[in-house]
Amino acid sequence: MPHEIIQDAPEGALDRLLWIMRKLRDPEGGCPWDLEQDFATIAPYTIEEAYEVADAIEREDWPELEGELGDLLLQVVFHGQIGAEADLFDFDSIARRIGDKMIARHPHVFGTESREKTAAQQTRDWEAIKAAERADKAQSGALDGVAQGLPALTRALKLQKRAARVGFDWPQTDEVLNKIVEEAGELAEARDELTQAEINEEFGDLLFVMVNLGRHLGVEAEAALRAANAKFTRRFTHIESRLGEQGRTMAESDLAEMDALWDAAKAIERGETGAK
Repeated sequence: MPHEIIQDAPEGALDRLLWIMRKLRDPEGGCPWDLEQDFATIAPYTIEEAYEVADAIEREDWPELEGELGDLLLQVVFHGQIGAEADLFDFDSIARRIGDKMIARHPHVFGTESREKTAAQQTRDWEAIKAAERADKAQSGALDGVAQGLPALTRALKLQKRAARVGFDWPQTDEVLNKIVEEAGELAEARDELTQAEINEEFGDLLFVMVNLGRHLGVEAEAALRAANAKFTRRFTHIESRLGEQGRTMAESDLAEMDALWDAAKAIERGETGAK
C-alpha cells in the first residue's frame, strides 16, 4: 500500500481497522482474495479463530491471546463490511445490537431489579429472558435456536440442557450410566450384525449419552476431549522422543515396548502433578 494512502488512516485503533477492511474490499485497488469472499467462505475462518482464542487461553499464553483476539475481531469486521456492502447491517449496527441485548439481559445492573441475587438465580433469570426472546422470534419449541453449525459435542450439550429445562432428563447419574451400558451393547451388536450406517448411528447414540453423563457430572465434553487430546499428544511425543534417543523410530519398535514407554510418561506426569 503506498505510503500516502496509509497516512489517510484514522488514528483510533478500531476506526483504523474498519478503514483497513474497507480498503481491502474496495473494488478499485482492493485485495483480490478479500474481494472474492462472502459470509459462507469466511465462516470457517471465524470458527477457526474462535478455537485459536480458546487454545491460547488454555495454554495461558497471554501475548498469543492478544493476537488471537485481534484475529477474531477481524472476522467480525470482515462480516460487518460484507453486510454493509449488501445493505444488511454494518459494524456499528452489530455493536449496537449486542449492546442492547446485554442491557436487556442484565436488568439487575442496568435496570431496577435487585442486585441481591445469587449467581444461580441470575442464571435462571438469564434463561427466562432468552426464552422470551425466542418467543418473540416465533421460536416456540424448546430446542429452537440451537445453532446447527456448533461443534457436535457442544450442540449435544446445549440440546440436552434445553430438554432438561422442560423436565426431559434423567434425575440420577446412575440412570445415565445404565444407558451408556445399553448403548455400548447396541454398538457391539451393530458391529457384528448391522450395516456401516447402523454402526454410525449407534456410535452417535453412545457419544450423545456420554455428553449427557458429562453434564450430570459437571464435565463439559468439548473441554474434556481437548484435554484428553493434549494428554495423548504429550505421551505419544514422549514415546517418539525416547525411541529417538536410541536412534529408532516407532516403526522399529513394538506395541509392548511402546506401552511401557506410555506408562513411563504417565508416571512422569503423575510425579509432576502429585496425581494418583
